[in-house]
This record gives sequence, C-alpha cells and structure tokens, in this order.
Amino acid sequence: MSSQSTQAHNINFAAQNLFDVSGWACVVTGGGTGIGLMIAQAFANNGARVYITSRRKSVLDNAVNTWGNSLAHPEGQLIALECDITDKKSIQKLVEQVKLKEKNVDVLVNNAGITIGSSEVEKGDESAEKLGEELFGEDLAKWEDVYRTNVIGYFFTTAAFIPLLAATSTVHPGRTAAVINNTSVAGMTRTSEHQFKYNVSKGAAISLTTFLSQELRRKRVHIRVNSVAPGLFPSEMTTEESNETNKSAIPIGDDFGAKEGIPAGRPGRDEDMAQAVLMLACNQYAYGQTIAIDGGYLLHHP
Repeated sequence: MSSQSTQAHNINFAAQNLFDVSGWACVVTGGGTGIGLMIAQAFANNGARVYITSRRKSVLDNAVNTWGNSLAHPEGQLIALECDITDKKSIQKLVEQVKLKEKNVDVLVNNAGITIGSSEVEKGDESAEKLGEELFGEDLAKWEDVYRTNVIGYFFTTAAFIPLLAATSTVHPGRTAAVINNTSVAGMTRTSEHQFKYNVSKGAAISLTTFLSQELRRKRVHIRVNSVAPGLFPSEMTTEESNETNKSAIPIGDDFGAKEGIPAGRPGRDEDMAQAVLMLACNQYAYGQTIAIDGGYLLHHP
C-alpha cells in the first residue's frame, strides 16, 4: 500500500470524519431545554440542520435566538417547530413541515418526556396496609399522561417519520438513518425510586426501542433504532426550572457522588450527552442498543 493510500485511510480515523454530520437533517422532540437542547446543539454545532420541537413556542424561540446564532459550524442551524407528540394530527403537521424543506431525515431523536409526582412511602418502613393504600391511591389519569408522552408519543412520532427516514439510504447511498430514543437509567434499575409511573414508562421505552429496531431493519426500510439512557443530567425535569438560556444546573458539593451514588462524582455534562448521540447517529453498525450514560449510577443502583 502506498504512502498516499495509507494517508487517505488514516484520514478516515480523524474525529471530524468519524462524526461528520454536516448537511444532515435532524429532528429532536423536546429540543428546547434540558437534554433535548444538549442533543440539538451536538448536531447543529457539527453542521446539521436541526428541527427542534416543543409545545411551548416561546421556549423554542428562545433556544434558537440564544444558541442558534453562534454555532461552531457554518452550516449548522436550529429551526423551531411546534409539536405535541401526544397528538397524531400535530405529529403529522410536523412531518409535513419538515417534508417541505427536506428530502430525507437522517436522525430522529425522540426526547420529549414528562414525569408527574412520586410516592412518599419509604422502602422498609411501611406496613402492608399503608403501602397498598399509597400505591393504589395513585392517579390513573397521571399514569396515562406519562405513558402517552414517554412511550406512545415515541411510537407514533417514529411511525410518522418512517418514509423520510427510509429515504436517507436512497438520497445518501451507504448511509442509514437513525432513530435515537432518549430513555433513562430509571428504566434499567431494579428500584422504583418512588417514581413508578416514570420508571415503568422508561422501561417500556427501552422495550419499544428493541421492537422498533426489529421492525425497521427490514430491507425496504432499513432504519437503525437505538436508545441512550441518561443518568442524572440537569434539566427542567430534575431541577424544575431553566435559566434565561434554557439551561438548568444541579448544585454539587464534595459529597455529591457519595450522596447520589454516582462514581463520577457529578451530574452529566452537555458534552457527555453530545458524544453519546453523535456516536449512535454516525455508527452504521449500531442496531437495537441501549447505552447508559450515567457516571456509574447503575453500578451503585443495579
């Protein structure tokens, strides 16, 4: 092999080529704040056109105005589109809006999610009567609301985008589109963490990832489906607020890692999430996987 050909081969290993998403079209639901915004920034700062969705237009506009005008890549864009993933008509409208601008979608990130309430009974301290009363007293409608967003919304959003995702392998031969479901280590741990509704929904989202990866790998469709399962990251879900830049923060002290059971000793950073989703988007050999990015949380909470 000549030195010229070995040099050309070596260039393939450069990070900018391994994770080149320039010119890609991506859709990130719930992309205006928290982990969704981290994911959107990961793609946009590397040259992708990223359609971020939310039910809150003001949140989307603020994300675009704050972060979209100083992206690290000249081709990158953040584009705001309203969408409620619990409403099939809203999902269809989103697809039609994207279709007006794109021949295909390279990456769909199902990220929008909610949690509602928690159980108060402490493990080991409750009587059978008290535990039964506590759990049976949970609100059925709230269970349905969480499931409707965290599982059903993922299913119908993915289904609606199948034609645009499948078109990727035609528009760009040799490349397959990727669906990335944002699940959670909450769906992998054996403890309820007093969040039955949320944890069960995330376990279901992980199962949905497996089932969709089987269905969408068929030859005439050929879409890769994987899941990223974050541990503790700053978001409106974990801190109940965002600042003026749509970002959230989790205070930490010297005892943070021991207190939370996180060997990394800190919450997840934007860059941790960015590295994970870029890998799942670009690695054409990743199918049906759930990757925990959790700072070691599951080692302490199996």
